[in-house]
Amino acid sequence: MTPDTKPHSPEKAPVTLLGLGAMGTALARAWLAAGHPTTVWNRTPARAAALAAEGARTAGTAAAAVAAGPLVVVCLLDDVSVGEVLAGADLAGKDVVNLTTSTPAQARDRAAWAEERGARYLDGGIMAVPPMIGVPEAGGYVLYSGPRDLFDDHRATLAVPAGATYAGADPGFAALQDVALLSAMYGMFAGVTHAFALVRREDVDPAEFAGLLTGWLTAMAPVAHRIAGELTTGTDPEEEFAGLAMQVAGTPTFLDTARGQGVSPELVAPYFELMRRCLAEREANNPQGMVDLLLR
Repeated sequence: MTPDTKPHSPEKAPVTLLGLGAMGTALARAWLAAGHPTTVWNRTPARAAALAAEGARTAGTAAAAVAAGPLVVVCLLDDVSVGEVLAGADLAGKDVVNLTTSTPAQARDRAAWAEERGARYLDGGIMAVPPMIGVPEAGGYVLYSGPRDLFDDHRATLAVPAGATYAGADPGFAALQDVALLSAMYGMFAGVTHAFALVRREDVDPAEFAGLLTGWLTAMAPVAHRIAGELTTGTDPEEEFAGLAMQVAGTPTFLDTARGQGVSPELVAPYFELMRRCLAEREANNPQGMVDLLLR
């Protein structure tokens, strides 16, 4: 390992980081800037050079990096990569925090895999992009799931790159909520893309329209709280039924407008169909919300 090139505060916990892609590098820089002794490893050693110049210790192998300290943070391409990289490392007595994007099932399996090897395990879902890491005002955070005591033991260190939010004892909950939140984001992206496509060929200033669009989406965002309330209480207000009927009746206008503007309706048509199905169920005295209709 290369020696440190700058001193670290003795109070700061050491961190080992495996994986130096864009996100891993941003995480390492945040810990280094905060004074944490940071050991890094990457399959392509050249990626560690810049971090070494900034004070990171570099390890020649993943096993050596794991041996450097009690807290091991993994930020790799996928779950298969995690298994491959940690296969030759001694995990006994280590605390493994896996920030690699995975499915809930993979997270649960990986937690059992780590426990069999004598490690404690936290799974994480990063709700940020690399430029948000180490910038508290950017609002990024990481969801963590697994043993609460393990999260509490390392909370101060984990909160350095981005906010640390506990998602529950089930190791799969961080991955589940990560994918759920990102799915909502992609739904928003789909709507925004469709909206711009509708006005693209007209004399509409994109910048001015963007202001209208972001304001409207912000105003509509509290619908999440309404849906949460309905799911919690099991209520199905009559006014919601009437509102849905009105919306379904209006969907041909949206589809006809898209066709008239030469825009494919593929981004909105599936949701309109779900609305129609939901209305049909309610008219048949089988009230189901759209959330429940998605459950197979």
